[in-house]
Formats: sequence, C-alpha cells, structure tokens
Amino acid sequence: MDQSKKHVRLSGRVQGVGFRHFTKQNAQRLNINGWVKNLPDGDVEAVFVGEEDNVNKMLEEMKKGPRSARVDDLSVDESSDKLDETFSGFSVRH
Repeated sequence: MDQSKKHVRLSGRVQGVGFRHFTKQNAQRLNINGWVKNLPDGDVEAVFVGEEDNVNKMLEEMKKGPRSARVDDLSVDESSDKLDETFSGFSVRH
C-alpha cells in the first residue's frame, strides 16, 4: 500500500466543538499518524500520514466533522514542509 501524506487546513465552526478529539479518534481508528491543532485565527490544522485509502477516508470524515461543527473549507497541501517530520501515533498539539 502506498503511503500518503497530507497537510490539511479547515475553516468554519471548527473550534470549541470537539474537532480535535473527533480527529484523533478517527485517526486512531484508521491507523493514521500525525497531529491536529487549533490555530489562532480560528482554523484547524492537521497532518495525516498513512495508507492512501485510509487518508482519503480521513479527509471525508474531516469534511463532515463532529455534529456541532460546520466545515466551510478544507484545503490540502501535499508539498508542505510540515510533512517532513517523522510521526509515531497521532497527537493533539497546543
């Protein structure tokens, strides 16, 4: 299976709605490494590393978000320097 790496940024109502916890649960279920964090401007940023099919499933989950969230925009960058890290597990960053 091919490895896929995605740097993702989401905007909308994505903070204060359990988005990071939702993301971590889905990442662990899909065996994805990386991290998620809130940004000062109200967006959420994440890096996903895993099997291509699982990363694509993760992106679909992110578009939906937890029940009280509203995702207005999801942008994906596959050439970000944030993808150069080595990831072990999935973490919530602060």
